[in-house]
Amino acid sequence: MENRKSPAHPPVRERFNEPIIVFLTVCSKDRKPVFTGADSVAVIIDAWQQAESWSVGRYVVMPDHIHLFCAPAVFPTQPLMQWVSYWKSIASKNWPRPSEQPLWQRDFWDTQLRRSENYDSKWQYVLDNPVRAGLALHADEWPFQGELHFLPW
Repeated sequence: MENRKSPAHPPVRERFNEPIIVFLTVCSKDRKPVFTGADSVAVIIDAWQQAESWSVGRYVVMPDHIHLFCAPAVFPTQPLMQWVSYWKSIASKNWPRPSEQPLWQRDFWDTQLRRSENYDSKWQYVLDNPVRAGLALHADEWPFQGELHFLPW
């Protein structure tokens, strides 16, 4: 397996009778801890809701990165890169602390899930992220997590 310094962004593949669910990790510019308050998370969630071509399922917002699961909300599917750029732009325009700009690392990491087990195991990994980082004792104590849309496998 080759070691990448930047993501490859393979196109989303439609498979007969299987959902399309993509796992994304989006980081802040220079990994600055700017996603730390309820006001920041509210702006991000609002941006996801305005960017309607993909639906956000489960998510965890960490101080310097975001993990989320998403699925196409319209067909034909809009390119993932276009959707991510759009909601990043919305969030940047509405950010509560302009001095923290620029907010976003240029790229992001994405993986299309292939099996329901991948969804479950990746969600458990994401959910435990605040515990591993020492930000919470138990995953359910972390306030910046949730599910906007149910993404059925």
